Amino acid sequence: MKAICDRFVPSNCSSSSTGEKRDKSGTSLVSDSAFSDNNSDLTLCPDVGASSSPVSQPSKEASTTSENKPDCTTHNSWTVILKTASMASGAIRRFQERVLGPSRTGISSSTSEIWLLGVCYKISDGESSEEADSGHVLTAFGQDFSSLILMTYRRGFEPIGDTAYTSDVNWGCMLRSSQMLFAQALLFQRLGRSWRKKESEPPEEEYLGILELFGDSEASAFSIHNLIQAGESYGLAAGSWVGPYAVCRSWESLVRKKSEETDVKNKSFSMAVHIISGSEDGERGGAPILCIEDVTKTCVEFSEGETEWTPVLLVVPLVLGLDKVNPRYLPSLIATFTFPQSLGILGGKPGASTYIVGVQEDKGFYLDPHDVQQVVTVNKENRDVDTSSYHCNTPRYVPLESLDPSLALGFYCPDKADFDDFCIRATKLAGESNGAPLFTVTQSHRRNDCGIADSSSIVTSTEFSGEEEHEDDWQLL
Repeated sequence: MKAICDRFVPSNCSSSSTGEKRDKSGTSLVSDSAFSDNNSDLTLCPDVGASSSPVSQPSKEASTTSENKPDCTTHNSWTVILKTASMASGAIRRFQERVLGPSRTGISSSTSEIWLLGVCYKISDGESSEEADSGHVLTAFGQDFSSLILMTYRRGFEPIGDTAYTSDVNWGCMLRSSQMLFAQALLFQRLGRSWRKKESEPPEEEYLGILELFGDSEASAFSIHNLIQAGESYGLAAGSWVGPYAVCRSWESLVRKKSEETDVKNKSFSMAVHIISGSEDGERGGAPILCIEDVTKTCVEFSEGETEWTPVLLVVPLVLGLDKVNPRYLPSLIATFTFPQSLGILGGKPGASTYIVGVQEDKGFYLDPHDVQQVVTVNKENRDVDTSSYHCNTPRYVPLESLDPSLALGFYCPDKADFDDFCIRATKLAGESNGAPLFTVTQSHRRNDCGIADSSSIVTSTEFSGEEEHEDDWQLL
């Protein structure tokens, strides 16, 4: 894909103060460049903003042969002239639409409820107060959405390992998406689901401490530097793109490694990580199985035997079809956002990972890691640091039916009671899936004398539909 884009994208590119918006092929990935996530000063011209092509500075040769091109003025009164040939611009636009689709930003006029990581926003509760309710609810939704932690491409960090990579532009979107999910779990644990970022007040020390863990250096416990090192056996490498399953396993290894380096009371990541996979560790496909005994064992090991239960992050890598998600799974995917434990979906379009945090009807709202921004050093001692680049004010959405079938679900359970509630909800969801569960729940792996899993150990709330699960709907992880 990069070779295709190199034919059209000028090599000398400028960006706003917050950087360029690109996918791993070098093209602009975010659907609507006229909306800025980080209060960029750049304003695109109306007839050019509809295109998804990158903002580029013209070469000298182009400037002598082109006239009557639109110019775009920033709020700081400086001008960026766009001089990309119309044929190249059209090709880039078509290329981008094949990746993420056309521009989709903001919230639709639909009055359907929105679910954002386990919180419901009902646009209108009654006709008489529809306008007032809608304004209040949408404001609350906007505050919640903009308080979620955004991780994007960065440039200017120290080289990764022995490589020369000082930026993850064009290849790090899956790593950044996974950082968002794990950072959100820590935010919920340390500050609570109701926490909101307050622009008028200095940031909390706990909040800064979370961002510090995800900085762009080996000194930060959960930087992409350390994630790549921990995931080498799963194929992670600077400059390479990997899928959700490999990234989830890499996080499991990284958290385990960091736990071994510190004592229980001073763990960087203060919760256990448990990967829910299919039979034989996912090697044979099939619906993943959440085994309650295994989760308990994970918690005991994380606490080094001091307690039977600790807060736990559950991650479920899935492959739900061939070229796109099988429609049979969409109702269940949407329903997971109603779980109080929801941490969203790690996934997106092929080759363009995002972090999906909410749903409304058949579309998913997401945080996009494809902004290119300069490295920001955050530490909890410096409360004057600008953290605006870690948040997004513009909701973007994608049709759920167009998602890449390779994705991962995240759930956070702070205590045993919450985990029990999650198991009840997951079991009910599996029972209502018409034979296509995202995953199943079992108490143990006990087998009978014939070597078959003991059906009495399977947690059920209702009998599954008689419809058989099609073998070709599940692929190897």
